Amino acid sequence: MRNLIISLILLFSLSPLAFADEIALQNNPPDKHVVVKGDTLWGIAGKFLKEPWRWPEIWNLNREQIKNPHWIYPGDVIELVMVNGKPRLRFGEKQRGELETVRLSPSMRSEALESRAIATIAPSIIGPFLAQPLLVDEAELSAAPRILRTEEGRGLVGMGENAYVVGLKPDNGVYWNVYRPGKVLVDPESKETLGQEAVYLGKAKVLKFGNPSTILVTNSTLEIYGGDRLIPVTEAPMNAYVPHAPGNIAHGLILSIYSGAAEAGQNAVVTLNRGKRDGIEIGHVLAIYRRGADVPVVDSKGDKVSLKLPDERSGLLFVFRTFDKLSYALVVNSTRPIHVLDKVQAP
Repeated sequence: MRNLIISLILLFSLSPLAFADEIALQNNPPDKHVVVKGDTLWGIAGKFLKEPWRWPEIWNLNREQIKNPHWIYPGDVIELVMVNGKPRLRFGEKQRGELETVRLSPSMRSEALESRAIATIAPSIIGPFLAQPLLVDEAELSAAPRILRTEEGRGLVGMGENAYVVGLKPDNGVYWNVYRPGKVLVDPESKETLGQEAVYLGKAKVLKFGNPSTILVTNSTLEIYGGDRLIPVTEAPMNAYVPHAPGNIAHGLILSIYSGAAEAGQNAVVTLNRGKRDGIEIGHVLAIYRRGADVPVVDSKGDKVSLKLPDERSGLLFVFRTFDKLSYALVVNSTRPIHVLDKVQAP
């Protein structure tokens, strides 16, 4: 049986990912960076690269390492070196070499180490979207516990108020998310129903199980009414996936902007009409393009024709959560407002 190993040195012997163009370094990039608490993989990459998402290339990672990378921790030193005329990143002398081949028993120690590792992008931005329900199906919706009313008989429930709920089971714990069924998401091209969004409303704690049960609303982001639903709180997963370009992924569309805004900018969360079945993975970086308008012109024969203007790139997004038919992404860069039905494709 192989020992369970934590390796903090990324392997350089495997073949790199192939990209057509050269990597552009920042003007006067640092020779090294000491990782500190609060750093993100994206932020560190941005200190060296003009395109931070190309981080895997100068780590010389293969596809399997991108899916299951090793953790990077505060205190690690990352150095920029040139190998055969090409930039490469590696761990410096201050790495914790004595931890490279450590047998971990029990597994709780591994989890504790991972909890100190740096995240790919800021957890404060995407954290709520990792733990909250974003999509619901009809079966889940019909089975979810339902708020009846407040103790005072009102339909509106506010933070700090108690309410009665039917359908709660002690097996799922005392902490719950409150949500409301949102809009049905339909692919604008195929007209296929892709899912139904769940609108996050707040959090609640069970005070007493019964029929009905009594809950306390501990937090609310929107008004909560009788008929709204509850699902158990789950711990947000910590993904170490590194940003990388997709392979043979067909273009997609921005299906909606979370919170229903008319347009989005940097740090906004958007829904894409592509998911796991289409090959979309956590960590994929996609370019956003504004569709070029159709402009009426007169051709050389004097006839009126329509001329399509070029699509213009307007930003980048990072996929952080995937479902079968849909995925959610964070806009990490925008040069102009992002809109619903903007195209996304490999950068």
